[in-house]
Amino acid sequence: MGYGYGGGCGYPSGGYGSNFALIVVLFILLIIVGAAFYC
Repeated sequence: MGYGYGGGCGYPSGGYGSNFALIVVLFILLIIVGAAFYC
């Protein structure tokens, strides 16, 4: 996931790709944790 778009995992050498996937995963985790603490 993320390979082929950029230069590796987390490196912004290829622009979007692994960076975008990392941001999406962090955002989803933030939503899950927020919902868990909200309930």
